[in-house]
Amino acid sequence: MTSALKLQFMTIPGGIRRSLAVPGTGKGHGSLRQQAARFSRSKRGLIRAVINSDQNKSAATETATKSVDSSSNNANGSSLSVTSSSSKEEGGVVDVRAVITVRKKMKEKLTEKIEDQWEFFINGIGQGISIQLISEEIDPVTNSGKSVESAVRGWMPKPSSHPNIVEYGADFTVPSDFGNPGAVLVTNLHGKEFYLAEIVVHGFDEGPMFFPANTWIHSRNDNPESRIIFRNRAYLPSQTPAGIKDLRHEDLLSIRGNGKGERKPHDRIYDYAVYNDLGNPDKDDDLARPVLGSDEKPYPRRCRTGRPPAKIDPLCESRIEKPHPVYVPRDETFEEIKQNTFSAGRLKALLHNLIPSIAATLSSSDIPFTCFSDIDKLYNSGFVLKEDDQNVVQNPFVGPLLRQVLSVSERLLKYDTPAIIKMDRFAWLRDNEFARQTLAGVNPVNIEILTEFPIVSKLDPDVYGPPESAITKELIEEELHGMTVEQAMEEKRLFILDYHDMLLPFVDKINALPDRKSYASRTVFFYNKAKMLRPIVIELSLPPTPSSPRNKHVYTHGHDATTHWIWKLAKAHVCSNDCGIHQLVNHWLRTHASMEPYIIAAHRHLSSMHPIFVLLHPHMRYTLEINALARQSLINGGGIIEASFFPGKYAMEVSSAAYKSMWRFDKEALPADLIRRGLAVEDPSMPCGLKLVIEDYPYASDGLLIWSAIKEWVESYVEHFYSEPNSVKSDVELQAWWSDVKNKGHYNKRNEPWWPKLNTKEDLSGIVTIMIWTASGQHAAINFGQYPFGGYVPNRPTLMRKLIPREHEPGFEKFISNPQHTFLSSLPTQLQATKVMAVQDTLSTHSADEEYLGQVNRLHSHWTNDPIVLEIFNKFSAKLEEIENTINKRNKDARLKARCGAGIPPYELLLPTSGPGVTGRGIPNSISI
Repeated sequence: MTSALKLQFMTIPGGIRRSLAVPGTGKGHGSLRQQAARFSRSKRGLIRAVINSDQNKSAATETATKSVDSSSNNANGSSLSVTSSSSKEEGGVVDVRAVITVRKKMKEKLTEKIEDQWEFFINGIGQGISIQLISEEIDPVTNSGKSVESAVRGWMPKPSSHPNIVEYGADFTVPSDFGNPGAVLVTNLHGKEFYLAEIVVHGFDEGPMFFPANTWIHSRNDNPESRIIFRNRAYLPSQTPAGIKDLRHEDLLSIRGNGKGERKPHDRIYDYAVYNDLGNPDKDDDLARPVLGSDEKPYPRRCRTGRPPAKIDPLCESRIEKPHPVYVPRDETFEEIKQNTFSAGRLKALLHNLIPSIAATLSSSDIPFTCFSDIDKLYNSGFVLKEDDQNVVQNPFVGPLLRQVLSVSERLLKYDTPAIIKMDRFAWLRDNEFARQTLAGVNPVNIEILTEFPIVSKLDPDVYGPPESAITKELIEEELHGMTVEQAMEEKRLFILDYHDMLLPFVDKINALPDRKSYASRTVFFYNKAKMLRPIVIELSLPPTPSSPRNKHVYTHGHDATTHWIWKLAKAHVCSNDCGIHQLVNHWLRTHASMEPYIIAAHRHLSSMHPIFVLLHPHMRYTLEINALARQSLINGGGIIEASFFPGKYAMEVSSAAYKSMWRFDKEALPADLIRRGLAVEDPSMPCGLKLVIEDYPYASDGLLIWSAIKEWVESYVEHFYSEPNSVKSDVELQAWWSDVKNKGHYNKRNEPWWPKLNTKEDLSGIVTIMIWTASGQHAAINFGQYPFGGYVPNRPTLMRKLIPREHEPGFEKFISNPQHTFLSSLPTQLQATKVMAVQDTLSTHSADEEYLGQVNRLHSHWTNDPIVLEIFNKFSAKLEEIENTINKRNKDARLKARCGAGIPPYELLLPTSGPGVTGRGIPNSISI
């Protein structure tokens, strides 16, 4: 072997191997190289390693070419035949090579390109990146993993097929008894971070060994600790090879931090905090918001940022306002393709440019829609936006569905026609469509079977008046075609959408806000013999007053023009309530907010080589980042949700109240939720062991297919790793993770008796299935239909601005003379509607880099080297393809009237795959928008 440079390296004990940094502080005792040098002088356990470092560039590039070719030809992990000296044993040593893949930005400024060239040069001469192979085997002298170190060096003459991918080589000479490497330590000697995609080690008998990274490597100037990258082999804690056992523990300690200090952008610290960052009392008293996470106002925990307290209220965290980013652990941030083509870029353009531009155009004349043609113009003609900022014109990230036609001094904003009116513009007016959307719309998770009559409130009657509903037996039986209420209930024909108890405590406060008028609503539905659901009576309640102690109003569809119009207004108020509960409870709370503690706990207590971390990892992608963006601009005080949805400044308090009264982990399982709501009964002869009460219930019937596929995949995976008795109970990482979820992540619910135990593999499978379903199928079902259903304001108004006019009240005569005007002026204004439509469009859009259920990103293709796991996963993927075909067939079945018929859009929200854009279909792996 020709070598211009020979370096000496040694095995380093685990306690000295990495800088002894206090977790989360970024302070240590010198770089890895400095420690190695100091230990070398002690003359213990020396291993000579000869590093191939030819000064001759052509020799270096020849070796590099072989490495690159070998790497690219072995993408599937097949064994490598190396023709150079790198696999030959000479004198008890083996020459091996590591290929390091670094990903660069796709779009770079000139200065960044110059910096890249300098980094390329520094890496090429071996001064930019240091890596250390750690064996799975113990060195008997040091009692830690055997170790060799080298510098990344060499310029690859053959460019990667991807223009933003750069590959480097690092050569090692290791003893023949070194064993297999189980970890790689990476030290970044540059002044700034870089993105490490993967390390592949060639030359060992086992063939290429993959170390998937997909992580940002911080500069040692920011943190002297080296990063640990483990091989793509999963181990339970008790099965961890001895040589990397210490590293497994050290890596988890570094991720947990110490709960102190303000987090820096390069940090990878996962910790908890309450929701004390929604308000901004320092800016305006009206922007002060209560802390969510107390016993009085409980809430799941968010990721801690450690920002200093607000000046006025020390219990609140100071705000970071847009466009400055809120901290999330470094690897949780959006990748560049998502930033450039979708959320970060598009959402920022939406919030910073488009929304203000809409406001500038409409705020001076923020008027209601005066006729339905005003709404139609949004899709057919668009409207001209004032151009106050030329950057708005040039911003490319507003997205294809908010098409812009630009002229010299103005631009036209034009929305795509929502799916709900694309085929039938009058469908929203019909009662059967109103009912159909409770089963196949964007919020199909609140309808329940009616099991008790009379309907009685659980609220305190001393505060909220008589508990009995004003819906009488006689009113219902008028619509039952000869049946009694008791018969209809026995035959499971009566259903209810009940928001009374959830909303009545907030109604007075909401109605005191300008241009907000709300009721607490109940809607009763009848499932007729034609197997069609239809609404038969609506109750709208206000808190009692001295003059009206029973402030409840009941509406039916009636048979005359006046009653019909009042019925339409009553349905609009129900839809407004449904929109708010959907957004704040079912969407934000039950998916986004509840998932965040699972993710934080997983990083804190499950090693990246833990089988359950590997299983959950695809379902945690981007969630912390999108949640941070939401806290900054959507659910914050004065944000889009408060401005656009009926609870206004009380929006997150409504969400907290729902968490307190109804959220429980065990009922987030789809079968348990359907049974709880009475929409399914246990039946061992049926798929999933359930029989649906309403068979034509698209969300439930398609959802159970997805649920069962996830459950089968998880059970097989868990069985593979936990085949031994008591292996779940004795898994220290797993038990610590589940304890963290309950006792820290959902602190306010920590003492609830319903938390599942974690003693058996069945317990584990059930818990993980709920989490994966929540992140994938459940979120998809209630997120990606927001614009298709809500993009037409009359179908799902997000707020109402007037109460329903009553006889002998001012405004009733105006209603009689012009009911259309009264209806439209009760809906959101043009400004409110266009703002929320823009947000719904963004939230309903799939990114170009979306990762869908049952699919693996090609950049993560080496996520495991376990052939049994790959076989199980391939079965899961094949099952999802079958489910997609089944759903497509259902959408063409004329007997299923909730998803098929004249002008009815097919139910596709639980189809597994989708293309980019607002498609109304597709199940991403994770909550990424």
